[in-house]
Amino acid sequence: MTASYEILDLHTVAPRLADLPDVRSRLGGRSVDWRIREVGDGNLNLVFLVDGPEGTVCVKQALPYVRAAGPSWPMSPERASFENAYYRAVMPHVGRRIPEIYHYDPDAYCTVMERLSPHVILRQGLLAGIVYPNLAEHMGEYLARTTFFSSSLALPCELKMGAVALFAANQALTRISIDLIFSDPYRVCERNRHTSPHLDGLAAELRADTDLKLAVARFGTQFLTQSEALLHGDLHSGSVMVTADDTRVIDPEFSLYGPIGFDLGAFFGNLLLNYHAQPGHAGKDDDRSAMQAWVLAQARQFWLSFRAHFLGLWREHTRGASGGYPGVMLAEAIDKAAVERAQEAYLDRLFGDMLGFAACKMIRRILGFAHVLDFESIEDAARRAGCEARALDSARRLLTHPEVFPTIDAVIDFLSTPPGSRFAR
Repeated sequence: MTASYEILDLHTVAPRLADLPDVRSRLGGRSVDWRIREVGDGNLNLVFLVDGPEGTVCVKQALPYVRAAGPSWPMSPERASFENAYYRAVMPHVGRRIPEIYHYDPDAYCTVMERLSPHVILRQGLLAGIVYPNLAEHMGEYLARTTFFSSSLALPCELKMGAVALFAANQALTRISIDLIFSDPYRVCERNRHTSPHLDGLAAELRADTDLKLAVARFGTQFLTQSEALLHGDLHSGSVMVTADDTRVIDPEFSLYGPIGFDLGAFFGNLLLNYHAQPGHAGKDDDRSAMQAWVLAQARQFWLSFRAHFLGLWREHTRGASGGYPGVMLAEAIDKAAVERAQEAYLDRLFGDMLGFAACKMIRRILGFAHVLDFESIEDAARRAGCEARALDSARRLLTHPEVFPTIDAVIDFLSTPPGSRFAR
C-alpha cells in the first residue's frame, strides 16, 4: 500500500475524478454538481456511482481490509491491480462482456469504469423471478474464450509462464479461497455460520464424512497445483450483471491461474444454489416451479454452450498452435477422429471438474463464512433450512458419487427427481 493511499468517501471522489480530463469530459458540468452515491454491497470494496449532466461512471476502490469483517481482518488493496490485469488480459477475446475501463490509479487502488445500466446483478434478477434468455449462451461462450485463449492450447509456453507468474502474486485472495472453500466448512471454525439449530446435525454429519472431505481435498489440491488457464476466481451470480439481452462479468479481483473447472463450477454451482432456493420464495400466486425449471435449463445450456464454443476454438486454432497439447504434435495428425476423441475426453474431464468445484462452492455458501442472498432472503428459518439441506444433499452426492453423473443430462435428471427418492443411499 502506497504512502499516498487514502480511503475515498462521498466528499473526495469528485476531486479525484476532476483531475482526469477524459473522465471529467465524460461526466460533464462542474464537479461540485456531480451526484455521488456509495452502493457497494459486497464483502471487500467501496463502489461509488457518479452522475454528471453528460454521463455517468462507476468508481471502485479496494479497501485495506475485508469490508464484511472490518479492520479486524486486514487485506492488501493490491487485489485491484490483479482485477485490472485480468480485464486487460481477457478484453481482446470477450469485448463487451466486461465493462469498459476508463482509468486505473495504482496508488489509490481505484478503478474508474463504465457504469452498467440498466443492468442488474444476476442474483437479484433471479430472485425476482426474471428470466434472461441469453444468459447461458453468453456465459458459456465467455468462459470458453477466457480459458481457451489463456491456456497452453493457445499460448506459447513463454507467455503462459509469464502470465502464471504475474497472477501467482495474488496470494492474499487465493488464501481466502483456500480457507473459505476447501477448509473452513469442514471443521469447527469461528468464521462459519449456518441456519441453526435446523442444520446443526447436518453440518456435524458433513464434518464427519470422510469420503466427502477426501473428495474436497482432491479438488483443493487441484485448485492449488493446476495452472491450466486464467480464472476470474469468484464467478458467482453476484459477479454477473444482466439485461434481457446483455450479460457482463465484473469483479475479477480473485483472478489467478488455476483449473478451468473452478470457474465453470463457480457459475454452475450458483445456478444450482438458486435452483434450490426458489421454493423458499414461493407465494400464493407463484410456487416458483416454472422459475426453478428455467434455472435448471440454464444450468444445462451453460455447460453445452461452453463445451461447443471451447471445442470450436480448439479445432479452429489447432493448426499452427505454438503452445502445448495439441500444438505441433497434433497439428499434422493423420487420424483426425483420434484427435477429436482426445478433445472430447478433455472436455469430459472438465465436466467432472465443474461438478466437483460446483459442489464445493455450494457447501461453502451454506456452512461457511460468506452466504448468498438466495437463501438469506428467505425469512422463515425452517423454510430456508429445508432449501439449504436439499442443496447440501445435492452437493454431497456430486462430490461422493461422481460416477453417477457422466453427462449433464444425468445431473439434470437427478436434480429433477423428487428429493424423497433421489437421495436414497
